[in-house]
Amino acid sequence: MRFARWAPPAGRKGTVCVFTGRAEQIEKYFETVRDLRDRGFAVAMIDWRGQGHSSRRLRDPRKGYVRDFSDFEIDVETFVQQVVLPDCRRHSSRWRIRWAGAVMLRVAHGGKRWFDRMVLSAPMIDLPAAAPRFRRARCCACCGSPARADATFPAAARLDRHRLLHQHPLTSDPVRYARNAAILEEDPTLGIGSPTVAWADTAFKAMRGFRASDYPSQIRQPILMLAASNDTVGLDVGDRGVRLSSARRFASRDRRCQHEILQEQDRYRAQFWAAFDAFVPGTPLFK
Repeated sequence: MRFARWAPPAGRKGTVCVFTGRAEQIEKYFETVRDLRDRGFAVAMIDWRGQGHSSRRLRDPRKGYVRDFSDFEIDVETFVQQVVLPDCRRHSSRWRIRWAGAVMLRVAHGGKRWFDRMVLSAPMIDLPAAAPRFRRARCCACCGSPARADATFPAAARLDRHRLLHQHPLTSDPVRYARNAAILEEDPTLGIGSPTVAWADTAFKAMRGFRASDYPSQIRQPILMLAASNDTVGLDVGDRGVRLSSARRFASRDRRCQHEILQEQDRYRAQFWAAFDAFVPGTPLFK
């Protein structure tokens, strides 16, 4: 498992552990690391198993594969115990983007309290209503070849860097979008492609768990969730699952902010950091 650490400036406030989203890598968040260090935090990151420069399980390294989301929880515990705790005097927060937000919700729900607070950016609570094709593709793939857990969805949505900027749902910032594309052009081995059937199966299992009416009440971890109101990538901001009222309030002033808030224009990023600064550092809300 590949990891990276950044020392804080003098008088550190704590350590922020950054967990990337599906198909992302450490390099994508260098700007965020700078923002956190400017706030006085040490920073630690990993590439999840199966992406970035961590080891890949399948013969085809481009496939987005994990056997079960519990494997990612093992990654978190290993990272905390072997990298973060030996290096940090105290750890103040954890936050993540997209499906890793789902992983961190599961960690919090399981009672793991390695961190004072969590900040989740666009967590994968449910698929949007506009994703029936992905649901059907997953169903057909599973029914047609149940043994092929490493099969991918040929119709799954993918990032095409040659699309016009306004046609893709990730960010409205052309400079940051081009920068992220350049990372993979410089080192294509950092990237992965479509998710596999195994990844989809465990993702749907996790989302079914979030729908339980008592799921949120069982989480004793203080959590701030942020999402853009115009997000169409793997997020349902309805009433199902964990409440996202704070995320809706965050994005209510401007409907143009899209999925990757920390890759967005400065005016949107400023809203994220304002919410972050108000929430972290802080004392735990629950005992």
